[in-house]
Amino acid sequence: MSLWGMFLSAFITGFSGAMMPGPMLGVTIDGGLKRGAIAGPLVVLGHGVLEFMLVMAMALGLKDFFASPRVAGLIGLIGGGFLMWMSFNMVKSAIRDAVSMQDGARGRFDVQNLVLAGALVSITNPYFIMWWATAGMEMIRQAYFLGWWGVISFYIGHILSDLTWYSGVSFGISRGKRVLSHQLYRWLVFGLGLFLIGFSIYFIYGGIKMLV
Repeated sequence: MSLWGMFLSAFITGFSGAMMPGPMLGVTIDGGLKRGAIAGPLVVLGHGVLEFMLVMAMALGLKDFFASPRVAGLIGLIGGGFLMWMSFNMVKSAIRDAVSMQDGARGRFDVQNLVLAGALVSITNPYFIMWWATAGMEMIRQAYFLGWWGVISFYIGHILSDLTWYSGVSFGISRGKRVLSHQLYRWLVFGLGLFLIGFSIYFIYGGIKMLV
């Protein structure tokens, strides 16, 4: 995979976490109502600092771990399996019309420090931890294969997906508008889920090749 390929794959897969309703979306919606369009970038800043430390720790601490073909193959299988499970859930939720941006607004997060909130709601989210322990680790392994520029390309692509989505949400909320119609949001989740199913197959295929 080239550097541009790594950047684009990180950017697209990043939307799988960014677009799904959760505590980070709730913080952004509440912040958008109170502080305007700047809320999204501030939340992503806290989230991004946490992810930067995580990416560096994994790339530095696991570089010898990644070097083993057996370990790399298992990471590919586990990461691909988790990504496929997540992707099928996205497609299923879209088909059943069980996904809505309004889910993120429930509970109303009353926060003052949006940067700190962005980090806290990430590190306490089990889904965030599962993603980085499986699919995220596989992507970092592939990025590290391209050297440090690969790791940097991965991080920039990944964080830009968060920044794009949450900035759009806070901007729309601050203007008193819905960011997306329900049906458009539903079909975006459906299309992204289908794409990620293909990406998960690529992970699994790569893992099997390393194990046999």
